[in-house]
Amino acid sequence: MTVNEGAINRLLIWTLAVLALIVIYAPPLYLVAISFNASLQPGLPGPSDLTLRWYAALPKETALMNALWQSLFIALCTAILATLLSLLAALAYFEIKRARSIWFLVMVLPMFVPGVIEGLALSAIFTHSGVKSSATTVIAGHLLWAMPFAFIVILTSFAAVKPSYLMAANDLGASRWRQFSDIILPLIRPGLVSGFIFAFLLSLNEFTRAFYLSGRQNTLPVVLFGKMNSGASPVIYAISGAILILSILVVAGVVQLASRTRTS
Repeated sequence: MTVNEGAINRLLIWTLAVLALIVIYAPPLYLVAISFNASLQPGLPGPSDLTLRWYAALPKETALMNALWQSLFIALCTAILATLLSLLAALAYFEIKRARSIWFLVMVLPMFVPGVIEGLALSAIFTHSGVKSSATTVIAGHLLWAMPFAFIVILTSFAAVKPSYLMAANDLGASRWRQFSDIILPLIRPGLVSGFIFAFLLSLNEFTRAFYLSGRQNTLPVVLFGKMNSGASPVIYAISGAILILSILVVAGVVQLASRTRTS
């Protein structure tokens, strides 16, 4: 391959990467832009057109705020449970010798089940079991969705745990619990934090499963879907923009934390 061919290939790769990033990020960035002045759609607001009027009006939107608090509560419970259960599943993965691939498949399989099918199936099971739709049923559905992702993230973080560390601790007489608390847990802490954040954001933005499993108080994505069907309001863009900005900041914080952990 000549120098010119290599340069052309690099240029082509970078061009495709930039186009892909534009396709991925242009819609959410446009949503953030119009959240500061939705009246100018489909155009973008200039610096003199920016206003926080609709953000200031958010606290007065009772239905949206109640749905937001409901979604935050469900996302927090889902993230805690998904992190703890995924940690136990990852530990079990390393204890299992013969059927690791089967165990891994069992853990990640819910990731590939369509949300409509999973939500409808859970709804039918809960209905026949006499369980009323509530935040608990939504958490159950979101847990099935978020746990495979948290499991993969946490499992990946176990690469930092070298077998030699555990062998040395065992030679020094450390119990299994001391090995976990003093060696494994500090090394995988970034993975636990990342898995928690990942599960939290997945639950916060999940619509399909919540649509079938929510009770009288719907989650925020379900409420936003209903309001969009009845006519978009500038307040909807404002709360969507706020959640998107918050999600970006949280993910940036996780990346920064991971980079500091690697360099320390």
